Amino acid sequence: MNVNTLPVLSHHGLLVAWGIFAQQLGLVDAIKSVPLHQKRREHTPQTKVLEYLLALLAGLPHLQDISRAAHPLDKDMTVATAWGQLAWADYSGVSRTLSSLTDAEVDKLIGSLTGLSQDYIDREVAISLSQEGVITYDADLTGRSVSDASRTYPDAAFGRMGDQVRLGYQAAVVSMESPTYNRLWLSTTLHPGNTVSCDSLQALVQAAEAATGVRPRRRTELLQERLDSLHKEMASAQTEVEKARQAVEAAERACQETADKISYWQEQFAHYEGGYAERGRIERPHSRLAQARRRLAVQEKRLVRRQQLYTDEQRRLRKRIENVSALKVQHQTVADQLAQLEADNANNPNPVRARFRIDAGFGTHENVDWLIEMGYEIYTKPFSHWVTKQLSKQVTDNTSWLQVGGNAEMTAWPAQLVGTYTYPLDVALARYHQGQTVRNSSFLYYGNEAVTDDLAQWFATYNRRQSIEAGIKEGKRIFQLHHFKVRSAPALRLQEFLTSFAANFIRWGLHWLQTQASWQGPSDAQSVLPPSWTNVKHAVQVLSHTSALVQWCEQGCLLKFTEQSCYPGAELRTGSYAFQPPLPLFKSSDFQHF
Repeated sequence: MNVNTLPVLSHHGLLVAWGIFAQQLGLVDAIKSVPLHQKRREHTPQTKVLEYLLALLAGLPHLQDISRAAHPLDKDMTVATAWGQLAWADYSGVSRTLSSLTDAEVDKLIGSLTGLSQDYIDREVAISLSQEGVITYDADLTGRSVSDASRTYPDAAFGRMGDQVRLGYQAAVVSMESPTYNRLWLSTTLHPGNTVSCDSLQALVQAAEAATGVRPRRRTELLQERLDSLHKEMASAQTEVEKARQAVEAAERACQETADKISYWQEQFAHYEGGYAERGRIERPHSRLAQARRRLAVQEKRLVRRQQLYTDEQRRLRKRIENVSALKVQHQTVADQLAQLEADNANNPNPVRARFRIDAGFGTHENVDWLIEMGYEIYTKPFSHWVTKQLSKQVTDNTSWLQVGGNAEMTAWPAQLVGTYTYPLDVALARYHQGQTVRNSSFLYYGNEAVTDDLAQWFATYNRRQSIEAGIKEGKRIFQLHHFKVRSAPALRLQEFLTSFAANFIRWGLHWLQTQASWQGPSDAQSVLPPSWTNVKHAVQVLSHTSALVQWCEQGCLLKFTEQSCYPGAELRTGSYAFQPPLPLFKSSDFQHF
């Protein structure tokens, strides 16, 4: 970069600092390295993708705000210089580039930027394991609604979003609890609006493992127990099939015997009836003809009953055969899963301790069982309200309740088999006092923590999953994700990814400023960054739109905030372009958690 001793004005002060940080991080080069098929006229398509990322960092509600805001971003050449660009394109050019992106190009862009995130993620994994001994993931599903009358959004579908049924998409997101940055997004995937939480969990877990590169030891012993149990169940079911087959054969023989007797009595009845007619005899109640008639009627009724019994026994046999077939499929499924998890363990010599916090939408017995077998600790709520109702029935006047929140109390039972869950779970019942109303909710836990001995900690640990809910709100309200800026399927995927990347990038950048930049307050009394500079909302909505005089120098960049800004007279000096990205404290080969 050319050194210019003359200060120049920028109305987007923090975006200048972000440009310096982005170049040090290698972000600009990472985007430039991705080949995009669109022809270049005045601006490269890579520049327009970069410009779109800046629009997200600035929290612009609409794409046209790039060119039509009070201080248009595309007119700020100081920001362009900081980001290593000659100039910015008009918003219409950005829109055309985004609309023309292919799935393959978006995959390459996502892959390139994901590589930049890896050092930060690896370091936070290492710190989490060294300080807490556990990695904590949060997963959720959040709606992205569009106009119900719209027909131009690909793959949009009606589904429940909040308290309403809306047209749009569902974003499946997963984050990790970060010691340094509070929260780091690991993955976000866009699905049609009719997608439900319980169908999304396995993909989210796999995405989290792919992002962090670590995983817990699979609990193969539990699957082996299930396999042994299924083997015994199959043997028992096969015995039942043999019994049912014998019952069918017995019923068939009984029908045949009865049919033979009917034939006999039909012959007897016909013989007596003919003889009585030839002799002109009258049939009397106890005559042979009357007895033959009665016995024939008895056998005919008996045949109807035995035919019904035969039909019933055939149905029972079919059900038992189907049950054996289902058990064989289940046995094979569990055997395949066991083989996969054994292979996972063989390729994972240093497993870590990890937990997932998920809400009730994910808490089906299939998901909870699967997470347990995958080796995770689980904090969740049951999918079905039936569990809460059953726990409520166990409450008596002598039940002990512990205050765990302002209006919340809990009581718990350790290691319970509840509902249709396969494995024993620690369960708790919470009651919330809302005026004269009491509302009940239940909690489930699986792991090595003695959560029933510290209900307040259990309650607090589960409710810290509000971090991901706060992150979802941050995306919608701060990064304006509720305003769709694109409509093609590839661009929609890129929008989801870049929004989560922007949230991570700002956290990295704020930490970079705290550790590497120097701050001089207007009265010379303040030499550290104000506390508000650690706040993402303040960074996006205020600092990215704060005017400053920018001066390039050999030591880096000096930003002097103007008298019209919220920090009049304050100065921020960033370091030089030499930058060492964060290195992980260690890799998993140095550490083991079981």
